[in-house]
This record gives sequence, C-alpha cells and structure tokens, in this order.
Amino acid sequence: MIGRDRPLLESPVPLKWLAPLVRPAPDSAAADHRRRGQSAWSDYIHLLWTSWVFLTPLFGGGYTARWGVLTLISYPTFLFLYARTMLSPRHHAPRYALAMVALSLVLVPWYPSGISYFVFGCVMLRVCRSGSTWRYVLQLLLLNAVYVSTAYLSGWAWQNLVWIPFMSVVIGLISNTESLNRDRDAQLQLSQDEVRRLAATAERERIGRDLHDLLGHTLSLITLKLELSRKLYDRGDARARLEMGEAEDIARQALAEVRSAVTGFRSSDLAGELASARLLLECQQVHLAYQPPPPMPLETERALALVLREAVTNIARHARAGTAQVDFERVGNTLRMQVCDNGRGGVTREGNGLAGMRERIVALQGTLQISTTPQGGTCIAASVPMPVTPKGTHSVPAPFHPTSSREAS
Repeated sequence: MIGRDRPLLESPVPLKWLAPLVRPAPDSAAADHRRRGQSAWSDYIHLLWTSWVFLTPLFGGGYTARWGVLTLISYPTFLFLYARTMLSPRHHAPRYALAMVALSLVLVPWYPSGISYFVFGCVMLRVCRSGSTWRYVLQLLLLNAVYVSTAYLSGWAWQNLVWIPFMSVVIGLISNTESLNRDRDAQLQLSQDEVRRLAATAERERIGRDLHDLLGHTLSLITLKLELSRKLYDRGDARARLEMGEAEDIARQALAEVRSAVTGFRSSDLAGELASARLLLECQQVHLAYQPPPPMPLETERALALVLREAVTNIARHARAGTAQVDFERVGNTLRMQVCDNGRGGVTREGNGLAGMRERIVALQGTLQISTTPQGGTCIAASVPMPVTPKGTHSVPAPFHPTSSREAS
C-alpha cells in the first residue's frame, strides 16, 4: 500500500512550518531561562496579567460587540507576538515587543483593553534584551509619551493619562531591576566556575609536585639498589641478598608514604576550603570575611579544613546570619581557628556535626569551644598544638651506605 511507503514517525506537513516557530533560538530569552534551570512554563506564567484584557470593560464601556470582535482579533495576535519575543534571537526579539506597543496604539481610539498590550510591550522590551539602564529608561519614557499623546487625541479622560504611564514605567523599572539581578547572578556563577577551575588546576599541580618530591629520590634509590644486587648476584656474592632486602624496606616505606599522601590529596586544603566556604555563604546572602591561613602541618590543616567545612555548613543551614568571619591566631605552640557569625545562636546541644568536629580536634590533642557572641551569634574556636614537622614535608628515607655497597663499588 502507498501508506506503508511513508515513515510512521514523519511529521505532518503543517507541523513542519510550525516547528521553527515554537523552537527557541539558542540566544533567546526562553533558552537563557532553560540554562538557568527555570521551568518551561515560567516564561508564560506572566500571561495571567492579561486577565485585565477581559476585566477592563467592567470599569467602563461594558462588553460590546465591538469589544468582542477586537478581542478575537487582537488577543491571538498579542499571544503570537509574546511567544516570538521569548523564542526569537536577542537581536530580533525587540521588534516583536515594539509590535505589541504598535498594536496597542492602533487600538487606542476603540479598545481600552489594549492598555495591557502596551504594558507588556514596554516590559518585554527589557526582558528580551540586555543593555544600558538609561537607554531603556529613555525608550520607556518615549513610548509612554507617544501613548499618552495618542490617548489624549482620542479623548481619553485625564485620569487615564496619569495612571497608565505611571503603571507602565513602574512595572518596567521593576523588570529592569530583575533583569540586572539575573545578569549579576550569571556573572557570579561564571566567577564561581572559574574559581573552581583554578582551584582544581592548582590542586593538580600540587599533587604533581608532591608526588615528584616523594617518589623521585626513592625510586632512584631503589633502582640503584636493584642494579647493585644484580651485579653482586652475578658474581655469586652473598651480599646481593642484603641489598635486595634494603630495597624491599625502602619500597615498603615509600608505599606507606604514598598512602599517607593520597589520604591528604582526598582532603581539601584550608585555603581551598575557605574559598568554597565564601561561595557557599554568598549564595545564602551571608558575607564571609577571613584571613589567609598561616603555615601549618598537613595533619593539622586537614583537620581544621574539615572543622571549617562543618561550621560553615551549619551557618548556611541554621544560623540565619548576615555575616561570618574566620580568624587564625597563633600563640606560642598553639594555633587557634575561630569561626563566628551574627546569626540567631542558641546552640544548646551538640549534634553529629559538632561531635565530629570535637573528635577531630581531640585526636590532635586540641580543644573545641562553642560559645555565644555578644551580638547573639555563635562562635566555634578550635585550638590545636603545632607539631615540630613543617607543613608538607615528607620523611623520605635516607640513602643507605652499607660497607658492603662501598666495597662492591
């Protein structure tokens, strides 16, 4: 049959020309909202304000045949223009917003409900295009001057000539502020992604340096030991067994150091944790101020980083704070980290998070104190002793120089 020659999933001919009209352009306002995680319906929820098109006759003129005919013609046209404003590329969308304004101007002498089209046109002119605020304000004032002049020539009451521009300008300025806030949020997101990328790059470089410092000398030493043992074995010298045993000891020690280093890699360093804390709290409208952390041993840094992470998480979830601060102070052989906020305070019992913090600090022979600040917030102070071993040093095995090796060489 002829019908079987056509693919079952082939779109009907009318849908082929309709698909490009409903597909958002990559740089359209609708596509931008999708990238920010907004629902597809959020772009059209504002159409509920068009209920004023159908309510305006209640305040004068009534529902007449002329109103019905003009509504049947203009309202679908307006919906089409609104959809094209959201779906079209940024450089095309303002045309459709201005077309809404033109539609309302044409209908001024006969159709008061067209006020809604004019307000939507003014608002969409900002929604669909980013740019200078002053430029948009000038456009808004110019469009309102044209609309008021047209309404005045059409014999509208002076009350309408006052509240219509007032309403459209106020709503337009609100939309302009919301658009600026969205642009700032997008810039903040980009800066956060850049910070994470730079932090990841720095961490990879640090891991590479640490592995080179840790394994470079050790592997070279093992290689020399094995070469020497092979030569001794070829000569039948019993000292070959001693050299292989020493190489085995060095390899075991290197394995233990690698495991310890990998454990450190899996934990965030304190500087990276501070940067992550600022990003987390900024998203919660909490400003974090902190000092650069001083040099400290790796184990101490790891424990304080985990304590900081838990404290900042508690601030973001429960404190309802506006500001927070992280301070470091070293007195003698003791390092003190203090995390304070100006939130609601009132920590009366320790949950799993605070108990975990205390366990990490106690494991370093330190102390953890939780108190309430004079302003009513919470302050967590962790004090730990400072070991003699400087930060980032590794106990690389010293080269062996047995008498047998020197004699064999």
